Amino acid sequence: MRIPDNYNNNNPYRLIFGFHWNGGTANDVDSGGSSGFTWSYYGLRQLANNTAIFVAPQGLNNGWANSGGQDLTFVDDMIRLIEADLCVDTTQLFAGGFSYGGGMSYALACARATVFRAVAVYSGAQLSGCSGGTQPIAYIGLHGLRDNVLNISLGRSLRDTFVRNNGCTAQNPPEPAQGSLTHVVTAYSGCRSGYPVVWAAFDGGHTPGPVDGSTADDGARTWTKAVVWNFFNQFQSTNDTTPPTAPGTPAVSNVTATSATLTWTASTDQGGSGLAGYNVYREQGATDPLLGQSTTNSITLTGLTAETQYQVYVRARDGAGNLSANSAFVTFTTASTGGDITPPTAPAGLAASGTTAGSTNLSWTASTDDVGVTGYDILRAPGATGGTFAQVGTSATTSFSDTGLTPSTTYRYQVRARDAAGNVSPVSDTVQVTTTTGGGTGACTATPTVQTQWGTGYVIQPLTITNTSTSTITSWTVTFTLPAGHTLTGSWNATVTTSGQTVTAKSVSHNGTLAPGASTTSFGFQASRPDGNTALPSGYTCTSA
Repeated sequence: MRIPDNYNNNNPYRLIFGFHWNGGTANDVDSGGSSGFTWSYYGLRQLANNTAIFVAPQGLNNGWANSGGQDLTFVDDMIRLIEADLCVDTTQLFAGGFSYGGGMSYALACARATVFRAVAVYSGAQLSGCSGGTQPIAYIGLHGLRDNVLNISLGRSLRDTFVRNNGCTAQNPPEPAQGSLTHVVTAYSGCRSGYPVVWAAFDGGHTPGPVDGSTADDGARTWTKAVVWNFFNQFQSTNDTTPPTAPGTPAVSNVTATSATLTWTASTDQGGSGLAGYNVYREQGATDPLLGQSTTNSITLTGLTAETQYQVYVRARDGAGNLSANSAFVTFTTASTGGDITPPTAPAGLAASGTTAGSTNLSWTASTDDVGVTGYDILRAPGATGGTFAQVGTSATTSFSDTGLTPSTTYRYQVRARDAAGNVSPVSDTVQVTTTTGGGTGACTATPTVQTQWGTGYVIQPLTITNTSTSTITSWTVTFTLPAGHTLTGSWNATVTTSGQTVTAKSVSHNGTLAPGASTTSFGFQASRPDGNTALPSGYTCTSA
């Protein structure tokens, strides 16, 4: 067991279990083997920087057979002993392990989902059983395409258990090509709040420490430790009893007969669990009904009654469920329908064009209405099948450009029309697009993907660099701008410098050379931001040599 150097018995700490592989030992996990401290507890001890308690259990016969549930009992007894003697945040228990240790971590996810906050399974399989296996838990799986000990299909099966349990949108996440020596990290969409699922596939074998651009297994250089630590670190204590500050006075705009848009100054949260979102209420006597919820400082309320006065206010909520004081009231009156109860016709001829790695252009034939069409809602769903259509934008014309898409990803679109009375048309036919692996002008492009974000920070992983020229490039340089108040706190697989809010990232030896059309997904970074500030970096440019 490793206790923080600056341990304070009044400060609750995360408790992280590291399980060894078949034939491995607790000492192997604790020491980090030939990589030393940089790989202690799969590299998490270094990144935790004295903010967590680490435990490496020793399995019977150097394994985790969990016969009769004895290894689960062993973990239960360890937790009881440690929590009785040390100051542990009981909402912040984590487990991770490689191979047999991954199987044991999966068994804990199945049987102790209400005890552990999240697990990381490195190249695992169902080796230690799965008692229960029906409750949600935050889950990250990492697996090699060419794993000849535990085939990657076994890892996918474990992952899919928690895709279902966590209510995530089913998909076949992208995985790197064999021979690419790269990795792809995918965060599933649609998961229950607080229960994300992440899948990290890499072009390699049976190892917890792959290195992009190499066949080496190196705990000092691997990308897995940053990805797993960032996954664990997004979860904040739910022992938080401090509510967020009250939101600013809402401003109202775009009032129709059935809808209105509200915006307000964001709240801040100092309790540690992070700002989770906002509730919007209608002032209506003893019981104020909830009109809607938003994760940002704006919302469009729908389903309102025409010619009706509304007095509304906003309350912020944090990750522990604490609610702020009420904002000031704002009062508005919805418009008259003018007797118009006829919806517009459905838009026709929906088509996509100019699809690149990060965007697509939509166009359609105008709807008709007995009074007049005022605009269109653009709806998008992930994948070729399944998933839920959600509004991603509006347009006052018969075209729309959707940006910020993920390369090599399939999306489906629909459009619906609105009139001044708030009547909504049926949706159009569906059009399907698949983004390319590269696009834009110049020799290379940089396409960011938000892996995860929380109230005070976020991780961009990967920042996909694509060679869009007709010849091989040997290096690339990416620049981008951090929003005001944001600070870079970490990066990997690039040489990074900052000047004010401008960040410059240059390729390193193993990821600078790209053939025409080829991409690298090895570079990523983490940044901190003021709580409640939801802005993200912008102005990505890429140059090459």
